[in-house]
Amino acid sequence: MTETTITSPAVPQPRAAVLDDAHVGDIRGALGTIKQGDNAPRRGIPAKLKTLLAIIGPGLIVMVGDNDAGAFATYGQAGQNYGTTLLWTLLLLVPVLYVNQEMVLRLGAVTGVGHARLILERFGKFWGAFSVIDLFLLNALTIVTEFIGVTLAVGYLGLPKTASVLVAAAVVIVAASTGSFRRFERTAVILCAGSLLLVPIYFFAHPATSQMAHDFVVPGMPHGSQLSDVMLLIIAIVGTTVAPWQLFFQQSYVIDKRITPRFMRYEKADLWLGIVIVVIGAAAMMGFTAAAFTGTKEFGNFDDAAGIAHGLEAYAGKAAGVLFAIALLDASIIGASAVSLSTAYALGDVLGLKHSLHRGVKGAKGFYAIFAGVILAAAIIVIIPGSPLGLLTEGVQTLAGVLLPSASVFLLLLCNDKAVLGPWVNGRWTNAFTSLVVAVLVTLSIILTAAVLFPGITSAAILDIMAICGVAGILALGYAETRRRRKGWARTGRVIDRTGKEAWRMPPLDELPKPVISTGRKVGVTALRTYLLVAMILVIVRIVQLAMGN
Repeated sequence: MTETTITSPAVPQPRAAVLDDAHVGDIRGALGTIKQGDNAPRRGIPAKLKTLLAIIGPGLIVMVGDNDAGAFATYGQAGQNYGTTLLWTLLLLVPVLYVNQEMVLRLGAVTGVGHARLILERFGKFWGAFSVIDLFLLNALTIVTEFIGVTLAVGYLGLPKTASVLVAAAVVIVAASTGSFRRFERTAVILCAGSLLLVPIYFFAHPATSQMAHDFVVPGMPHGSQLSDVMLLIIAIVGTTVAPWQLFFQQSYVIDKRITPRFMRYEKADLWLGIVIVVIGAAAMMGFTAAAFTGTKEFGNFDDAAGIAHGLEAYAGKAAGVLFAIALLDASIIGASAVSLSTAYALGDVLGLKHSLHRGVKGAKGFYAIFAGVILAAAIIVIIPGSPLGLLTEGVQTLAGVLLPSASVFLLLLCNDKAVLGPWVNGRWTNAFTSLVVAVLVTLSIILTAAVLFPGITSAAILDIMAICGVAGILALGYAETRRRRKGWARTGRVIDRTGKEAWRMPPLDELPKPVISTGRKVGVTALRTYLLVAMILVIVRIVQLAMGN
């Protein structure tokens, strides 16, 4: 454990909007401590390294937690069915991951208020409730898939499934319920280190490194495959890598760790560390599954993650299969922890509950009840005989893909709200890139919805959808440019004064001016939400029909 020292007087902090007083105080990270009010300059590599070690956590956990049981299945399916030809999707997702998570990092450090509560306050009760319901439904199903991952891992290892699921649920609950933020983060960091078990598996399988390097940087599509099948898998890769729970989790976790704008650079470094680890893990999974199954009868016939473990055992030896099963178990536990915490944080925010890992169970009963409740409910569903586990896994991937654009839209709007972020609002290029990402996510969401409702969708129909969405995007850009010229707005956009930003914090929520939302923005947000609501209902109905055998 390291600890920084105070070498300059503490600077009084302006009144902020934090909702739980446990979110203010010393930063007590897994690897170090920073005293509240420590504003001393960090000179020299040792001082900077000590600060970075104390800050490491939020970005690392949210990214490694993203390589969960669902990710193991998705990346494994890509490798087993198509080799390494889809590796390039990971490279394209790197800037998306960074920009999205950097924006929620800013929101957390600057506002001190969770993502769900900010949506509620700035866009009204309807949008706030919609976002929380989206999150709760999707998270609940996601946690089920984490425990499905536990059953697959322990099944391969020869352990009893029911007892193992209950033990895993107990471990997740106990790790977060001690009343010590540092104790939880240390457990989470150890689990993150466990994800590195994928690296030795890669060397056991020794895939062709030159081919992987080529496929990582040169986009291509698998030869002889149906475009519709490949597109749906690409959407699954996007959905498992850029998930809504990540936004809610990291913003609230940054707040709970008491990180302020003073340490923004260090938290960005933490985020990059997490991104590098998640990409290495995902690429390794695609690589060693491709090596293990290419040329076998199982190539192109992905079943589940347990099948990958058996395939690795046959190709590279028992040790490779065991390491994969342990890595899957590790990923499932950290995924369940992070996703359930994002649910508890969000509901704590909107319901006005005490919601901090610094508090014990007695000091935050509602928060821990939500956290433990979703964990236990998911575990029970998994161990009930006859539960449609395969269908639940498919449902999670589908709903995640359909709801992809939702969180990103409100994230973009919040990061342009000057009352919320002041000198920390988005710049022009961040807005342009994020708008492009939202447009792509909307297109992918529409394709996925159409594929679920019409399972026999053709490649031509998918190309038509992409073309229609492209034309709609061009028309929207044309409308925006016409409006800019009519209003006489400068092309360079607003001038942002960023002086004194390190000390700037969002005022209390009751002091914020009412947001001004243009008619065009209202129409756009309403249209998007209407589509998402209808699509979500249709997808759920379709899943229920499949569950009933229709």
